[in-house]
Amino acid sequence: MLMLIVRGIAVVLLVALLLIQFLHLRGPRVLDLPPQQTVVTCNDRIGLHTRLTGIGDEAYIRGALEQVREMGAPWIVELFPWAYVQPRSRYGYDWVGADLVIEHARRQGLTVVARLDLVPSWARPANTTDRYLDPAFYDDYAAYVAAFAERYAPLGVRHLIIWNEPNLRFEWGERPPDPGAYAALLKVVYPAVKAVAPEAIIIAGALSPGTSLEDGASRMDDMQYLASLYDAEAGPYFDMWAVHAYGGQEPPDAAPGPERVNFRRIELVRAMLDHFGDEDKRLIITEGGYNDHPRWSAAVRPADRVRWTIAMYEQARNYPWLEAVALWQHSTPFATRSYPDAWNFVAPDGTPRAVYLAVQEYALACGA
Repeated sequence: MLMLIVRGIAVVLLVALLLIQFLHLRGPRVLDLPPQQTVVTCNDRIGLHTRLTGIGDEAYIRGALEQVREMGAPWIVELFPWAYVQPRSRYGYDWVGADLVIEHARRQGLTVVARLDLVPSWARPANTTDRYLDPAFYDDYAAYVAAFAERYAPLGVRHLIIWNEPNLRFEWGERPPDPGAYAALLKVVYPAVKAVAPEAIIIAGALSPGTSLEDGASRMDDMQYLASLYDAEAGPYFDMWAVHAYGGQEPPDAAPGPERVNFRRIELVRAMLDHFGDEDKRLIITEGGYNDHPRWSAAVRPADRVRWTIAMYEQARNYPWLEAVALWQHSTPFATRSYPDAWNFVAPDGTPRAVYLAVQEYALACGA
């Protein structure tokens, strides 16, 4: 009888231990924060897309954000995956990684634009990708975004991007793009966030630019997708529209057109919002730029990348409706040894590339 009691106690303790491990999330981390800094620049729309959440190396993160500031960029776009913050269940939040990036960005004087997506395994069916968000879990995702806003909007992180390139099959969980489903998501997220952080700015869009691929099954034309969102009455459920403004192989002053992917395609997006009565809503570029890899067919010459990148930032000053231009990307902590490396402004070892140094020089002298 005693043995049975002992075994019973052991089982209860084991279950309790497993439950604690399942529910326990990391506590706050003491950070080694530098003194408060400010960004010195003559173009307050300069920005970079960073890739820092999930690295966990505080020295690396601090160094990367120092480089962004020293380049003269007041803005960053950073991904804060839902899967990192609620990895095990809908109960509780692990803010350690997000705190690390946001607190260091604040100390560097940077404005953070938060991209919020990537679905944890518990919130999607088996054998689906981390881009698969089923309507049954829209409320859970909205709860995450609202909790993020409630925590970080008082710290200045007000710009929240709801999903990434939903007009792509890959980013929509290997399903055909569905603007009606994305509109439904916005309608759940918007009121949940505004209830706890009225000052938050809900950013929709961030579409893959260009015409349809595979009759829209792989990519839906970005202009068609935007029009369909308005047809689905999504207009009242976002405050700002995000654009991915890649230049392709054309200079940033090349004329826009429905079939062309270039920097001035953002003017077509602006006209579309105006057409639907949203003249007061601003645009923000959350990806963009040029690639100068010598063996990639869509690349430009290194000298053109430098000149055209600066021209992008300078041309943005002529658009009163444009919030910021966060180009892709500052750096990554690893090298692919292929064309993705050639988007970087800084090498993985921290060495600035020519485009970084040129923008840094421009940011101190533009308009002089």
